[in-house]
Amino acid sequence: MATYAIGDLQGCYREFVALLEALNFSEGDQLWLVGDLINRGPDSLATLRRVKALGTQAQVVLGNHDLHFLATYYAQRQPTRSDTFDELLAAPDVDELAEWMRGQKLLILDEALGYAMTHAGIPHIWTVQEAQQYALEVEAVLAGRNEQVDYLSFFRAMYGNVPDIWSADLIGIPRYRMITNYLTRLRLIDRDGRMDFAHKGSPDEASDGWRPWYTYWGFDRQRVHLLFGHWAAIDGRTERDDIIGVDTGCVWGRRMTAYNLHNGERTSIPAMGSDA
Repeated sequence: MATYAIGDLQGCYREFVALLEALNFSEGDQLWLVGDLINRGPDSLATLRRVKALGTQAQVVLGNHDLHFLATYYAQRQPTRSDTFDELLAAPDVDELAEWMRGQKLLILDEALGYAMTHAGIPHIWTVQEAQQYALEVEAVLAGRNEQVDYLSFFRAMYGNVPDIWSADLIGIPRYRMITNYLTRLRLIDRDGRMDFAHKGSPDEASDGWRPWYTYWGFDRQRVHLLFGHWAAIDGRTERDDIIGVDTGCVWGRRMTAYNLHNGERTSIPAMGSDA
């Protein structure tokens, strides 16, 4: 049995199927999917249906694009020009798919395997265990298990760049928005834990005082390896063995990558393009 982490699918269904074939993915294997299952690519509906059909073989965390779809669907926000999930919104099983997505996690921790996974990362001001507890708070909101804040209210107020730094005193929507932003939008951060929401390019282009979130982590401070996606510009490279990026920009014409959690091997499929 093998366990693979796969980078942002973003509706690249053909590459996803080809990658599973290249892995000889079988009934005993497991997938860890780092979020952004949908949007920007051509086949969000087929991709989401395939992931859902994997059942317990797939462990999923939600990414910012997945949450954007849910906010569009539930809070009736208007899609942007770059969104590509119109077919999903019009699908006869969209209710079922959206409800399934609301039941997914923001952080997965398997201490026996020695791995944790979020979409974007974990800020250095939290331990992995703290991040897991904070993620559970938002997961309860999404799944409709929070008595103070329902998921409709959260999706209506989810967007925003404030607060931009963590405080344990945050409550309600600001608290849940901050947790969500750390786990699904994190790229650059400062020493105090403040986020730069604007930067999407290379770390070399960062302004003074901002660094990639993973550079603050002490190698021995945590006993788990961290898996993440989200930052296609770094092409999965962190220059570290304990923090592993798996977004290699398939939706941007590069490749889709799987990382074997047991031996560290990477398997990639090149992007097929719209005419493939």
